[in-house]
Amino acid sequence: MNEMEDRWLSITEICKYLGVSNDTVYKWIDKHGMPAHRMGRLWKFKKDEVDEWVKAGGAAEPAETNKKRKE
Repeated sequence: MNEMEDRWLSITEICKYLGVSNDTVYKWIDKHGMPAHRMGRLWKFKKDEVDEWVKAGGAAEPAETNKKRKE
């Protein structure tokens, strides 16, 4: 196991790894059940937990969300 897989990742590191913004990760935590652990004021992530969540379709947008109209 390499160092990235074995340690807690910061929000910046998980964003870089997934290629998304901080806002996207916070939305996934809040609305999509992204595996994240609160340590004080900070969110921390385990790479293997996030990988499993992505493989299971956790990052996918539900079909009805795509049909919403902006008001």
